Amino acid sequence: MRLFLASVEGASGWAVYLEIIRKPRYLSALMQTVLVSLAVTATALVISTTAGLFLARNRFAGRGVLLSILTLPLAFPGVVVGFLIILLGGRQGLVNQLTPGHVVFAYSTFGLFLGYLYFSIPRVLLTVMAATEKLDRELEEAARSLGASPFTVVRDVILPGLAPSLVAAGAIAFATAMGAFGTAFTLATNIDVLPMVIYTEFTLSANIAMASALSIVLGLVTWALLLIARSLSGTTVAAGG
Repeated sequence: MRLFLASVEGASGWAVYLEIIRKPRYLSALMQTVLVSLAVTATALVISTTAGLFLARNRFAGRGVLLSILTLPLAFPGVVVGFLIILLGGRQGLVNQLTPGHVVFAYSTFGLFLGYLYFSIPRVLLTVMAATEKLDRELEEAARSLGASPFTVVRDVILPGLAPSLVAAGAIAFATAMGAFGTAFTLATNIDVLPMVIYTEFTLSANIAMASALSIVLGLVTWALLLIARSLSGTTVAAGG
């Protein structure tokens, strides 16, 4: 409530929310944050669902090591993830040194996307693996006995069974990407995303009203997505959070 009151106490009053739409910088930051978060969510779902199904259904030498590597980002704060992306795609990074054109991508939207994705994959992966263990294997065996191909079993049996958990995991991945600050603080030197714009408005411009309004908008967008996900997946989102 105090955040909302702070947003309308400035000189612009209620019009501060109209400024977010009218001023290109704020609107661009909002759209870019949403688009990057959606791209991260979709990619994390594809990668983590594929890896999660494989790891949940197969036992092999090195499985534990592979799972540890995939879940390693859970141990890192966002700043460390951003630093890893810089070591990979920064001006002195590995890709820069190995490519003829000295490619640098760490400080671009793509670099931010990779940082968010690395951070999101283990969260979705663990949810998918847990949900896979609870699937009724008899339904899959019945489908196979009726002549269903492996692709058909995945499409018509496994994915529908995982759907609530995938929606929940996707919602959490989206919310995490929307509000991630540490990775954005490290990488977003040439692009604007909402967490960084809020930070600069508050610390550099002392524009408390705009920083508060942007925080409210960020929260509303994330809340709306979580509400939609909750309606689609029952109580799974609450359990996942």
